[in-house]
Amino acid sequence: MKRHRIHSLAGIALAGLMLMSHAAAAASAPININTASAAELATLSGIGPAKAQAIIDHREKEGQFKSVDDLKLVRGIGDKLLEQLRPHVTVEGSGELPAPHPNAATAANASKH
Repeated sequence: MKRHRIHSLAGIALAGLMLMSHAAAAASAPININTASAAELATLSGIGPAKAQAIIDHREKEGQFKSVDDLKLVRGIGDKLLEQLRPHVTVEGSGELPAPHPNAATAANASKH
Protein backbone atom coordinates (compact mmCIF):
# COMPACT_ATOMS: atom_id res chain seq x y z
CA MET A 1 0.00 0.00 0.00
CA LYS A 2 2.80 2.39 0.89
CA ARG A 3 4.56 1.57 -2.37
CA HIS A 4 1.34 2.33 -4.30
CA ARG A 5 1.11 5.80 -2.66
CA ILE A 6 4.73 6.57 -3.54
CA HIS A 7 4.12 5.67 -7.19
CA SER A 8 0.93 7.73 -7.21
CA LEU A 9 2.71 10.75 -5.75
CA ALA A 10 5.56 10.36 -8.23
CA GLY A 11 3.03 10.23 -11.08
CA ILE A 12 1.28 13.33 -9.83
CA ALA A 13 4.57 15.18 -9.46
CA LEU A 14 5.64 14.16 -12.97
CA ALA A 15 2.30 15.28 -14.42
CA GLY A 16 2.65 18.62 -12.62
CA LEU A 17 6.14 19.14 -14.04
CA MET A 18 4.93 18.31 -17.53
CA LEU A 19 2.08 20.81 -17.22
CA MET A 20 4.43 23.50 -15.93
CA SER A 21 6.87 22.97 -18.80
CA HIS A 22 3.97 23.08 -21.29
CA ALA A 23 2.71 26.32 -19.73
CA ALA A 24 6.22 27.79 -19.83
CA ALA A 25 6.56 26.89 -23.51
CA ALA A 26 3.19 28.48 -24.28
CA ALA A 27 4.10 31.54 -22.24
CA SER A 28 7.34 31.93 -24.17
CA ALA A 29 5.54 32.12 -27.52
CA PRO A 30 5.53 35.75 -28.65
CA ILE A 31 2.23 37.62 -28.54
CA ASN A 32 1.11 39.10 -31.85
CA ILE A 33 0.42 42.78 -31.16
CA ASN A 34 -1.77 42.99 -34.27
CA THR A 35 -4.23 40.33 -33.13
CA ALA A 36 -3.90 40.09 -29.34
CA SER A 37 -6.77 41.01 -27.05
CA ALA A 38 -6.36 43.48 -24.21
CA ALA A 39 -6.27 40.55 -21.77
CA GLU A 40 -3.44 38.89 -23.73
CA LEU A 41 -1.47 42.13 -23.96
CA ALA A 42 -1.92 42.76 -20.23
CA THR A 43 -0.04 39.52 -19.49
CA LEU A 44 3.14 41.18 -20.73
CA SER A 45 5.46 42.56 -18.07
CA GLY A 46 5.14 46.34 -17.97
CA ILE A 47 1.77 46.34 -19.73
CA GLY A 48 -1.29 46.77 -17.57
CA PRO A 49 -4.91 47.15 -18.63
CA ALA A 50 -4.53 50.83 -19.57
CA LYS A 51 -1.48 50.34 -21.82
CA ALA A 52 -3.04 47.21 -23.32
CA GLN A 53 -6.09 49.27 -24.27
CA ALA A 54 -3.84 52.04 -25.61
CA ILE A 55 -2.14 49.48 -27.90
CA ILE A 56 -5.52 48.30 -29.19
CA ASP A 57 -6.79 51.87 -29.62
CA HIS A 58 -3.67 52.78 -31.61
CA ARG A 59 -4.03 49.64 -33.74
CA GLU A 60 -7.68 50.39 -34.49
CA LYS A 61 -7.01 54.04 -35.32
CA GLU A 62 -3.74 53.73 -37.27
CA GLY A 63 -3.94 50.18 -38.62
CA GLN A 64 -1.77 47.20 -37.92
CA PHE A 65 1.74 47.58 -36.56
CA LYS A 66 4.32 47.04 -39.30
CA SER A 67 7.08 46.25 -36.82
CA VAL A 68 7.53 45.82 -33.09
CA ASP A 69 9.30 49.21 -33.10
CA ASP A 70 5.94 50.82 -33.91
CA LEU A 71 4.93 50.20 -30.29
CA LYS A 72 6.90 53.37 -29.50
CA LEU A 73 4.08 55.26 -31.22
CA VAL A 74 1.77 54.20 -28.38
CA ARG A 75 1.59 56.68 -25.52
CA GLY A 76 3.41 55.35 -22.46
CA ILE A 77 5.75 53.01 -24.34
CA GLY A 78 9.30 54.28 -24.59
CA ASP A 79 12.67 52.81 -25.50
CA LYS A 80 13.19 51.01 -22.20
CA LEU A 81 9.79 49.29 -22.16
CA LEU A 82 10.06 48.47 -25.87
CA GLU A 83 13.35 46.65 -25.30
CA GLN A 84 11.79 44.76 -22.39
CA LEU A 85 8.83 43.73 -24.59
CA ARG A 86 10.76 42.96 -27.79
CA PRO A 87 11.47 39.25 -27.08
CA HIS A 88 7.85 38.66 -26.10
CA VAL A 89 5.94 40.30 -28.96
CA THR A 90 5.72 39.95 -32.72
CA VAL A 91 3.84 41.26 -35.75
CA GLU A 92 4.30 37.99 -37.67
CA GLY A 93 1.21 36.05 -38.66
CA SER A 94 -0.85 39.19 -38.35
CA GLY A 95 -4.07 37.44 -39.30
CA GLU A 96 -4.65 39.62 -42.33
CA LEU A 97 -7.00 38.15 -44.88
CA PRO A 98 -5.26 37.03 -48.06
CA ALA A 99 -5.78 39.11 -51.18
CA PRO A 100 -8.80 37.89 -53.15
CA HIS A 101 -8.20 35.83 -56.25
CA PRO A 102 -8.32 38.06 -59.36
CA ASN A 103 -11.22 36.06 -60.79
CA ALA A 104 -13.25 36.52 -57.61
CA ALA A 105 -13.97 40.19 -58.42
CA THR A 106 -15.06 39.28 -61.94
CA ALA A 107 -17.35 36.55 -60.63
CA ALA A 108 -18.82 38.91 -58.00
CA ASN A 109 -19.53 41.59 -60.62
CA ALA A 110 -21.08 39.04 -63.01
CA SER A 111 -23.49 37.85 -60.30
CA LYS A 112 -24.77 41.42 -59.82
CA HIS A 113 -25.93 41.62 -63.45
